[in-house]
Amino acid sequence: MRRPQQKHRWIAHMDLDAFFASCEQLEHPEYRGRPVAVGALPGHRGVVAAASYEARKFGIRSAMPVSEAYRRCPDAVFLRPDMEKYRRASRQVFQILETITPVVEAASIDEAYLDVSGLDKLLGTPGEIGREIKRRIFTGTGLTASVGIGPNRLIAKLGSEYRKPDGLTVITPEQVLDFLAPMPVANLRGLGPQTQKIFGRLGIRTVEQLRTAPLSRLEEHLGKKAAASFHRQAFGFASDEVVPERRRKSISKETTFAADVRDNDVLHDALRGLAADVARTARREGLSGSVVTLKIRFEGFETHTRQYRRDTPTHDERAIFKTAWQLFLGGKLPKKPVRLIGVGISGWEEDQPAVTQADLFDQPLEKEDNQRVLQTIDAVTEKFGKGMLQLGVPRKTDS
Repeated sequence: MRRPQQKHRWIAHMDLDAFFASCEQLEHPEYRGRPVAVGALPGHRGVVAAASYEARKFGIRSAMPVSEAYRRCPDAVFLRPDMEKYRRASRQVFQILETITPVVEAASIDEAYLDVSGLDKLLGTPGEIGREIKRRIFTGTGLTASVGIGPNRLIAKLGSEYRKPDGLTVITPEQVLDFLAPMPVANLRGLGPQTQKIFGRLGIRTVEQLRTAPLSRLEEHLGKKAAASFHRQAFGFASDEVVPERRRKSISKETTFAADVRDNDVLHDALRGLAADVARTARREGLSGSVVTLKIRFEGFETHTRQYRRDTPTHDERAIFKTAWQLFLGGKLPKKPVRLIGVGISGWEEDQPAVTQADLFDQPLEKEDNQRVLQTIDAVTEKFGKGMLQLGVPRKTDS
């Protein structure tokens, strides 16, 4: 498979370095140069959300249980996340990126894709554009970023990962195959643990080995769709589209219990609160979704998810909770104490109005009345905090 000769675009991927930890080190000079872990605190259940590069030298990484992080480096600074602080910093960074190009797509709170095609007359070569992105971010916020620039999203993303932290990598179309060849296949997008095991059994460990594997053999073990996707990535083919203001794919909330929970009443109330948080976020962002996802984690990080697609989209916590609770009761989950429970909503449907299934006293509210109730709850919550006003949900924990 050869890459066709054609005019290409220049796509940049910007990734802020150890963002949460860097924000804390920026605000607290006494933390600079020290290992910092943001997330749960030692002595509590939970995981590390972000680790500074000083902490990573001790093997501390995101999603690691905080107990393990503390064992590796008890002298690290352990901090609870301050999401409002991180959101403020993120907004500053994105405002800076829009001074480079209006075509900016947020991939997460600390990542973005930029279409920098045609900026050569204004800012110079792709390398000079990358240096200007990094300079403006550092001058404006004090934060460092790693930037990758290439002919598409995949290459740009891999480029930003290549020389972290504070790195810059530019990959031309002519360099793509050589750039990818020695990389482990694990670097490709959409490759989970099970697929990695399959590649291991096939003796495929690098992108170059994947590139030379017969497509028919990959299809036999992965299926046609997955085989085609990974094969195309191995040759550096990917989308070069950057979509400003692309909406998030899902909204989810979860909680980890201090001790594993067997009591369905406790799980019922926790899930109801999480559904309210998810619904409130969805309403604030003007989103309604049809797919409800339940996440359950047991001892030993054994994790199960269950999904259900509703007939109509919703941003009502009662509908989200009712669907999630039915998934919990009817999802054939192991009968074990629960360590973590979470709920999410996705499958945004723009062409259908949000439908709210009213459970309040089992009598449906008129649509206008129901929206006023939801707006009132949001207003009270905004002013006085969560839990001051909630919708009633019937307690049915055994059916």
